[in-house]
Amino acid sequence: MTAGAVVAELVYALALGASTRKSLRVRVSPTAPIVKEKNMSKRVFIVYGWDGNPEEGWLPWLKEELESKGFEVMIPQMPEASSPRIKNWVPALAEAVGVANDQTFFVGHSMGCQAIARYLELLPEGAEVGGVVFVAGFFTRLTNLEDDDEVRDIAREWLETPVDLNKIKSHVKKGVAIFSDDDPYVSLDNQDRIKNELGFEIIVHSGKGHFSGSTGTVELPIALESLLKISE
Repeated sequence: MTAGAVVAELVYALALGASTRKSLRVRVSPTAPIVKEKNMSKRVFIVYGWDGNPEEGWLPWLKEELESKGFEVMIPQMPEASSPRIKNWVPALAEAVGVANDQTFFVGHSMGCQAIARYLELLPEGAEVGGVVFVAGFFTRLTNLEDDDEVRDIAREWLETPVDLNKIKSHVKKGVAIFSDDDPYVSLDNQDRIKNELGFEIIVHSGKGHFSGSTGTVELPIALESLLKISE
């Protein structure tokens, strides 16, 4: 981390109770300034979803397209992607990003949207990123999950651990959320909180499912267009 950068320490608190919820907070050095430098290259962090990887679906395509337009693009390797947990994913993303500023942008797919949101929630007052694009993001419910105890527990953790979307909104200049009308996992009512609390623009595609490479989505022009629009 460069001199003068924000020094953040992730501190974990495990609240044991009926729901066994995990919470996170960030301590920021009171003498460290919020960095807002001009003429910096725009950075984009693409965060994949549950059981994903950096080579999945449309992610490599989007990375290549953005790099061709001068962006610095990273797809962080998220820990234990087959069993994603808040306590692992959020600090992993924070470590990858380092210091976030108005030249920092995020694209998330599915669970990656949750990870981005929870990372942004931890930013100190006054910190602001350039923008966010959510693809199949959810904060309300998931449907058609496997009938498996671990799967249900993972979904419950992300859905039931509180997240302050209004606080996140204060850290994001612009945002877009993209959905499909036939997504088997992320129903369209997930757009309500994203629209009303985050204030993101909502785009609904037809027939794109969960925007997964396994079902043929290897390019996603609307994600590229949205990122370019909010980064202008």
